[in-house]
Amino acid sequence: MDTILNRKSIRKYKDTHVNDEIIEELLKAGMAAPSAGNEQPWEFIVLRDKEIMRKITEVHPYSRMLLNADVAIVVCGDESKEKFKGFWVQDCSAATENILLAAEDKGLGAVWLGVYPIADRIDPIKKLLNLPDSVIPLSIIPVGYPDEQKESVDRFNKSRVHYDRW
Repeated sequence: MDTILNRKSIRKYKDTHVNDEIIEELLKAGMAAPSAGNEQPWEFIVLRDKEIMRKITEVHPYSRMLLNADVAIVVCGDESKEKFKGFWVQDCSAATENILLAAEDKGLGAVWLGVYPIADRIDPIKKLLNLPDSVIPLSIIPVGYPDEQKESVDRFNKSRVHYDRW
């Protein structure tokens, strides 16, 4: 529960390398997510190329933190792997959240940058990353060691809970 309740969006990172073993653990967490019919429609692109990250900032208006992140993970859904049409979005969202939680658990900072369903983000990122036609970027997760301190926020709101009926 501590990892879940302490997770926060971190957008400033120290100039410190995140080693490949830690990134692999984050990817394992992503791939441990549930998926409809166990289809596991996800694909992941690990970005370390600063020029690619810079180019993403030109098409994604909220991605400037990529310029300071050591690494980023692009979570994509492959529609050709779907057993149940459209569920790739939920599946890849679960994978994204697992990665964010794993990053928090490891003392890293990360933030969810939404790509899908905005065509002005999807199309140029697909082209930049040379994605196959069936693969759609859902999110980008910049990852690094935090260079900002944020308090966790209690977001529990009892008025949003309903029992049996609205």
